[in-house]
Amino acid sequence: MMGRGFTRGCPICGQRRIFKIIAMLDDCPRCGFHFERIEGHWVGAVGINTIVTFATMGVFAAGGLIATYPDFAVVPLMVIGVAIATFLPILFHPSSRMVWTAIDLAMRPVQPDELQQKRTTEHD
Repeated sequence: MMGRGFTRGCPICGQRRIFKIIAMLDDCPRCGFHFERIEGHWVGAVGINTIVTFATMGVFAAGGLIATYPDFAVVPLMVIGVAIATFLPILFHPSSRMVWTAIDLAMRPVQPDELQQKRTTEHD
């Protein structure tokens, strides 16, 4: 499930056509799984995105300071750091949502009625 999440696929069936740019479908087109299982579901995805962004910035800052020691290249490091802080959360957003959904499924497995509900409403 986690592997499917990192590749932006449905954690249940692996369907990849879930995102259009960064907008996400509400339900999986293949298995009918509704991604937002409870209200506030995406708070975990925001947390994962924040952790990944801060970790990347920390590794970059430490690596950049070590690489430019003793004459620190402050301006280039700041420019690259701001670029990371600006664009990484946007680029990682789809993956963080699917990874969080996979984690949620690992903690609270999908119930048969969650998938059946979607299938019956699609055919009505």
